[in-house]
Amino acid sequence: MIGVIEGADGPRPAPGAEQVAEALGGELTSTLAVLGATGKAEEVTKVPGGGRLRAPLVAAVGLGQPTGMGDALRAGEALRRAAGAAVRALAGSAQRGATGHGSQRRIGLALPARHAAEAADVALGALLGSYEFGRYRTGSRSPAPDLIVLSDGEGAAAGVERARVIAEAIGLVRDLVNTAPADLTPRDFAAAAQRVAASCGLSADVLGVGELTEQGYGGILGVGQGSVNPPRLVRLQYTHPAAQRTVVLAGKGITFDSGGLSLKPPAAMEIMKSDMGGAAAVLGAMQAIAALRPAVRVVGYLPLAENMPSGTAQRPSDVLTMYGGKTVEVLNTDAEGRLVLADVLARSSGDAPALLIDVATLTGAQLVALGRRISAVMASDDAVREAVVNAAGRAGEAMWPMPLPGELRRSLDSTVADIANVAADKNAGMLVAGVFLREFVPSGVRWAHLDIAGPSFNDGEAYGYTPKGGTGAATRTLIQIAEDVADGRL
Repeated sequence: MIGVIEGADGPRPAPGAEQVAEALGGELTSTLAVLGATGKAEEVTKVPGGGRLRAPLVAAVGLGQPTGMGDALRAGEALRRAAGAAVRALAGSAQRGATGHGSQRRIGLALPARHAAEAADVALGALLGSYEFGRYRTGSRSPAPDLIVLSDGEGAAAGVERARVIAEAIGLVRDLVNTAPADLTPRDFAAAAQRVAASCGLSADVLGVGELTEQGYGGILGVGQGSVNPPRLVRLQYTHPAAQRTVVLAGKGITFDSGGLSLKPPAAMEIMKSDMGGAAAVLGAMQAIAALRPAVRVVGYLPLAENMPSGTAQRPSDVLTMYGGKTVEVLNTDAEGRLVLADVLARSSGDAPALLIDVATLTGAQLVALGRRISAVMASDDAVREAVVNAAGRAGEAMWPMPLPGELRRSLDSTVADIANVAADKNAGMLVAGVFLREFVPSGVRWAHLDIAGPSFNDGEAYGYTPKGGTGAATRTLIQIAEDVADGRL
């Protein structure tokens, strides 16, 4: 696999492709031009090795225009997407490897990898691009390809190892999101979290209905009371011996969202197995953080519930008493994610966090505002919001800063409780949800809310390193945030 840059006079090989071009007798550029290659981002052109290389096939993947390679962040994402796109394209190629033995494929990644950061970008894109969810498919599956990053850059091995850790975390998140909801009830999810914790040295506590009732988690209980699968709350903790600050991560974990008695239309339920994408991202991030070992204490909360209609379900106009005592009038049972998050935001006061982050597939309004590839960030103040957006950019995820206008709080006034869970005015729904959550953030705590409703699940065509289905959105950002707090940057 080599990179190709889009030039004014046609495609030209990117750094890393020199030896391949030499082995092909200097004909690579002309061959690519004859085959119609342009070098546009993610374009993949296959060229036979012709016996001049050990590899029977060369995949030339577009990196876009050279100006896009000048900015480090844009260049990194271009490499990740190119590697992912090429690995996906090669999935349909001949199954016999370069050595001719068996069906194991070997892919040499001769993309630009001149230093540790580039090597990490190439490795991460390729690993994410090779992801496949096959739990429910019958028949034999081809083994995953061996991926070899070709680099002699200083620190390349460390960069590749970091990419492996992050890719494994994102793979976990994708697997959870793609799992059928019948196989991922709150109990199942809690058990999965316990297995992850045991494998990587995290502490894990799970609260069932009895403990949730005793301790006053009214939001989690209210959302989950309509299901035969009772709710759970998982608390995970990672502590570095040199940690001086604490980050709390809270992820919405609705394992299936029917809307409750405020029932969704059938088509809107088709991807609601993904409504636990926030909790999955927190779990994946905790796994990676435990491996990367930043000098910080990280607490992760996974409030898990199934939102179903039944004779025991909460009703519109019911009033819930949340953790900490605040009351909420539930006017719409389909605005349930904010209820389970509100409990754990309030609970985080006991952890004395330097920074509190919640992540959720929270509102359809996020898709209206920002679409399926850009997440929204709201925060307690502008500095926190900008720092989180910056962390996301360095991690390789697109997030956009959004406001929390104070005047929207009045729209959540209730005639019978402290606050209502939705506003009568349906405008600015994403921001209203953020304003609701802000009411439960402990006083004086720096906080950011990430709405990943669109980016967490790709129901369109695969692109770059992003497959159809679960994407693992926000996982990289949460890891970066923990490292930034450890470094004193955030």
